Amino acid sequence: MGWESLGHWGPDVERIEALTGGSSNDVWSVRLNGLKAVARRGTRRDADLAWETELLAHLDRQGFPVPMPIPTADGRLFADGIVVMSFIEGGPPCSEADWQRVAQTLRELHRLTGGWPQRPGWRSSTDLITADTGTRIDLNAMPEEAVARCRHAWARLAGRETAVVHGNPTNPANIIMTADRVTLIDWDEAHVDVPDLDLALPFNAAGLMGEARDAAEQAAAAWEAAVCWKDDYAIGRLAEVRAV
Repeated sequence: MGWESLGHWGPDVERIEALTGGSSNDVWSVRLNGLKAVARRGTRRDADLAWETELLAHLDRQGFPVPMPIPTADGRLFADGIVVMSFIEGGPPCSEADWQRVAQTLRELHRLTGGWPQRPGWRSSTDLITADTGTRIDLNAMPEEAVARCRHAWARLAGRETAVVHGNPTNPANIIMTADRVTLIDWDEAHVDVPDLDLALPFNAAGLMGEARDAAEQAAAAWEAAVCWKDDYAIGRLAEVRAV
């Protein structure tokens, strides 16, 4: 199905313009019943989208700012791979102080989601120490030496408690800030993992020190290399992961 499925949200909905976003989805601003919103169309399965929308509803109930899914005319939170979400006003982080606020927001996300079930079909970084595949990651497609480096980096996080991680918080386009609010958007890569994967931030905004900082930065670089393999960005990230 294509964008014609926006009709599930009623007759008064239209696409306005394409938005820059992740590589996995087609994202547009839309006008729905006279109000601006954001529509995302991708290939995620229903169970995957149910996990994401249920997570956002949980966070909203806890007072954590998130873009909220807008139901279809018959009450569904997604239809035919499309999710329509509220439009969030604000701008990206620009300073060290901004990124420190982002770090605080991420830590609150992790606090609110300890013990959350894994996203259907996904694997955590520490699962991939032994597993070969998980959603967009296929370690079989990477050179053996690269896999060994990634697994060595993830093994440093083994045994730690897990929570929901946003999955791509270092991209300023995924963060919308005002003077009194930090909102994480684009939850398409969110899953359950070791929280430190989210905390390898610009300016070391999370304040990680020594071994903890090194382990987080190595694990995060390995994760992004595996997720994006094998474009130029992935190759660059892999270069940051030390050889075993």
